[in-house]
Amino acid sequence: MKRWYLLYCKRGDQSRAKSHLENQGVECYYPEIEVEKIVRGKRQTVCEPLFPSYVFVYFDYEEGPSFTTIRSTRGVVDFIRLGRYPQEVRGELVQELKLHEEAGETPVMGFLPEKGQSVEIKEGQFSGIEALYHEADGEKRSILLIKLINQTVPVSVDNKNIELK
Repeated sequence: MKRWYLLYCKRGDQSRAKSHLENQGVECYYPEIEVEKIVRGKRQTVCEPLFPSYVFVYFDYEEGPSFTTIRSTRGVVDFIRLGRYPQEVRGELVQELKLHEEAGETPVMGFLPEKGQSVEIKEGQFSGIEALYHEADGEKRSILLIKLINQTVPVSVDNKNIELK
């Protein structure tokens, strides 16, 4: 009987592992999301895995391929295990992920506000302060304008610490 399992893959090798596993007759799935990033100074939307380095696989180990064959596939590190045995994943979970992806409900992660948009800083030395988004500062940081002692001062803040107001 076919069951879903979760594989841990080498960093960045999900697509390689998926193609090699599909050549062995194993159904594979890894959900992707659109992420907005600054690449070489330009804002771009790229697709990235929702769960980096993980792939869901659906197969019957009694009919083949075996756990050892799958674990030995290029790009695969190992199964996610509970003790000695690979842990089964509920089929409903995978089906729900697929339904959300097909409905276009996968979130756009790593948003970047528009210039002049009001944001709040969630963590760090400026935690709780309201600021105005100014511009991107590389791929992971942004320049925000905050008001200190009646002056507007630019500060560089990690994007994960920015929340839209």
